[in-house]
Amino acid sequence: MVGQSAILRNSNSLGILAKRRSLRHNRDVLPTPAASPPKTVWAVLDVLRWTTAHFEKHGLASARLDAELLAAHAFGMSRIELYAHFDRPLSAAELASYRDLVSRRLAGEPVAYLVGHKEFWSLDLLVDLRVLIPRPDSETLVEEALDRLAGSGASLRIADVGTGSGALALALSKERPDAQVFATDISPDALAVARTNAERLGLAANFLQGDLDQPLVPLGRFDLIVANLPYIPSADIDGLAADVRSEPRLALDGGADGLALVRRLVAEAPELLHPGGCLALEVGAGQADAVEKLLGATGFGGIRCRRDLAGIERVVSGLKGTSS
Repeated sequence: MVGQSAILRNSNSLGILAKRRSLRHNRDVLPTPAASPPKTVWAVLDVLRWTTAHFEKHGLASARLDAELLAAHAFGMSRIELYAHFDRPLSAAELASYRDLVSRRLAGEPVAYLVGHKEFWSLDLLVDLRVLIPRPDSETLVEEALDRLAGSGASLRIADVGTGSGALALALSKERPDAQVFATDISPDALAVARTNAERLGLAANFLQGDLDQPLVPLGRFDLIVANLPYIPSADIDGLAADVRSEPRLALDGGADGLALVRRLVAEAPELLHPGGCLALEVGAGQADAVEKLLGATGFGGIRCRRDLAGIERVVSGLKGTSS
């Protein structure tokens, strides 16, 4: 973000708004205790209220949530504990740690990267600059996949193409422990994160490095393939919010129309699916109709679209070898 940041200076028992600096000097975004008395004592709730207001002033959409997540990380507490111990005074070291996180958030770093993890499908996933941050919207893809698998017998084979942090593969492994789950990614760095998440969570998945579905070709056919592939048009990426632009471009860039990788996977998926097997794809806003047509032209039937919680057509799926 661009703009000036209000700086608090410890000049009396309450603290006052003192001066303004550019964002590159935002390490003083919270008061630093004075070298001599009187000292201002900042408690947990004081910091949360001030930071929430400051984030709102700078246009952060989830100002309170961001403030809470950063505080919980800096102070070694859960979000519930922040309010259970709202009057606990904070040490100079805690304030310094929190000040740094607030400064970096205002400079555009995503909260998930700052705290090092993100919840997805009730799984606590480690995330960093090597992987796309899992979004709640992608849980719509898990829901669609589970619906498509409902009533299926044992010995299911599931593939997640472009797994990133492993979010989809691990969510499906959690819900269908009877299934064999495979996950691919072109990035060895992303796969390292995904493997770490699988080990931490005690969930079974087989991770394979390679371009799209190519690592799956020697493995035979699957009952379900899911994919949250890059779907942002190349020309739109530079106009995204700073926190989104900080994520791997490889995980964002979907080519000229956003569907370059989706188009490839749709064309190749029939060779990898059992008859009646499902391909389920996450898509961007306004892309569902085009993807439905791609599936239909490739011989998929039973095509349907699923909306996310915001009402956006987020997931398109179809079945191999069935009529629509």
